[in-house]
Amino acid sequence: MKNPMETPKLKKIVINRGVGEARENSKATEVSAKELGEITGQKPLVIKAKKSIAAFKLRGGLEIGLKVTLRGKRMNDFVKKLVSVCLPKIRDFKGVSPKSFDGRGNYSLGVKEQLIFPEVNYEKIDRVRGMDITFVTTARDDQGARELLEKLGMPFRKEN
Repeated sequence: MKNPMETPKLKKIVINRGVGEARENSKATEVSAKELGEITGQKPLVIKAKKSIAAFKLRGGLEIGLKVTLRGKRMNDFVKKLVSVCLPKIRDFKGVSPKSFDGRGNYSLGVKEQLIFPEVNYEKIDRVRGMDITFVTTARDDQGARELLEKLGMPFRKEN
């Protein structure tokens, strides 16, 4: 890169969590929102269904998910915590998939359980829930984004 301003940067981290059981259990969204708030240090936004889909027993306006967008200091703290504390806690962890880039310099990562985060108390959870974590970068391509995430400490799996 000729210009130092071309160096890719992390713009934001978006954390999504689907709360499908909210149809039967109205407290599920509250419990999940409290948990996500503790993990990120920020109040999650409740996502509602836009339209009704009978096949999924879904009505428009029903709360179906949660979303948190992290920027600035909170984003940097979250990356450090995820890389140094949370990911090493995963059983049989060999690294994150290097194939989860979208072609435009963004990376998505799925976490199967919330227990890897130190803020979550094992006794207080009612059921194991996962979440999707998306890293949005200013990189123009996947290669630049991968290099940025490697510099931040992201442990990518070695491909054979």
